[in-house]
Amino acid sequence: MLPAPSRPRSRTPASPAVRAWRRLLAVFLVVAAGGEAAAARDGRPNIVVILSDEQGYADLGSNPHHRPEVATPHLDALAREGVRFTQGYISGPVCSPTRAGLMLGRYQQRVGVYTAGDGGRGFDPQIPIFPALLPADYASIAIGKWHLGLDDDYPALRWHPINRGFKETYNFMGRGGHDYFKSTGVKGGDEESAPLYRGRERIGFQGYLTTRFSEEAVAFIGRQKTAPFFLYLAYNAVHAPAQAPQADIDRVRRAHPGLSEARVILMAMLHHLDLGVGAVVQQLKAEGVWENTLLFFLTDNGGAKGMEANNAPLRGYKASLYEGGIRTPFLVSWPARFPGGRTLDTPVISLDILPTALEAVGAAAPAGTVFDGKSLLPLLTGATTRHHEKLHWSSGGLNGEWAVRQGDWKLHALRDQRELINLAEDPAEARNLAAQHPDKVRALTALHEAWLEPMAEPITGGSKRWGAAGGEDNQRAKDRAAKKASRKQERSPGKQSGPTTQP
Repeated sequence: MLPAPSRPRSRTPASPAVRAWRRLLAVFLVVAAGGEAAAARDGRPNIVVILSDEQGYADLGSNPHHRPEVATPHLDALAREGVRFTQGYISGPVCSPTRAGLMLGRYQQRVGVYTAGDGGRGFDPQIPIFPALLPADYASIAIGKWHLGLDDDYPALRWHPINRGFKETYNFMGRGGHDYFKSTGVKGGDEESAPLYRGRERIGFQGYLTTRFSEEAVAFIGRQKTAPFFLYLAYNAVHAPAQAPQADIDRVRRAHPGLSEARVILMAMLHHLDLGVGAVVQQLKAEGVWENTLLFFLTDNGGAKGMEANNAPLRGYKASLYEGGIRTPFLVSWPARFPGGRTLDTPVISLDILPTALEAVGAAAPAGTVFDGKSLLPLLTGATTRHHEKLHWSSGGLNGEWAVRQGDWKLHALRDQRELINLAEDPAEARNLAAQHPDKVRALTALHEAWLEPMAEPITGGSKRWGAAGGEDNQRAKDRAAKKASRKQERSPGKQSGPTTQP
């Protein structure tokens, strides 16, 4: 269970002599703590990145497009205390590409990650990622869904976060969703019930997985409060399978009798995600480190249609490069450095998180490393209102989908089709202006080609460009798409949800 808020206890006032001894003891403890206490006082912030999984753009109470059943009071409080970006993007339309880009601060295509298959397989483990770039005295933990390599090489675990710079972990390795009530413990099992890891040790768990991840995050903050830390809390909620404690499902159903069963379960799952975020924020405040914590909250891709997520007013869902697949909730807070209570419309992207963190802690990028992301601090502190001039997305040649945004213009490509959108006038992407502005289509196409040229080919084979290998490559793409559609049909939410209550 998550800890209840502490209550102040009444006590008899201490005598002057006792107070003096307490002051002396406090001084002794600070001196004894040495480097850790000094690090906590030197102004460097803690870094917290909370990632939800497939949360809908409008499945957040602070979004004016949310429906009546959405209740996220803790996330809404975070939005009120921090900064909410209305045009917060992620770098991929599915789970693992976004996670790769976040950990690199660079477009994941630079290391050959275009699809979930590429990222889930894992990119070169010799490439340093987020925790390895922080100062050595930062404690760090990866909690939750990793999805950047499997544990097929157990016990070597070269893809494991413990071998990528994290000092602690409480995570699972596999792709996609994980059962919320069971794991196979020390056994391998399939990816839906794969073991969790505490460090390199395979373990099982009891309870509801979202709550377990929140409890681990709260405990980590309690252990590391005297030293600077990096907490990466990557929930698998609200990704399928559709599972939540039965009491919460019943509560949502009673409150909103007209909802579909899928939407009811999604809201119950979202409730536990919101409770977890609230518990983390409460613990940061209780330990006195909230003011000097740089915290990000976002989701890894657009909400999933199969789970009945709400991405209003945007077009599309997860796996699409329309706005509904790549624009997500995006909140940032650092009370000691910039004021909250604001909503910003400037486009930002998940690639910005690592450069922002490094600037905040005073760390330089490794020699030769050029980030595609940019620090958000000038924007958040009011030093500028400008940020990215252009943003890019690509799902590679087998899918044949890519997009580029420059200013308010966005060009979306799906194989041989082109759609030109003015996002300032048409955020729902309902009107294709390609025929009216052919010069803009050509200019944005050239911009995309120039960006794509230095990118690596996909890890899993094929080409980074649609049709580059001729008809055979196109046919492979069609065959894969058909197989994927078949698997989705077999694993519809009703079939893949499994038990909705704890066994």
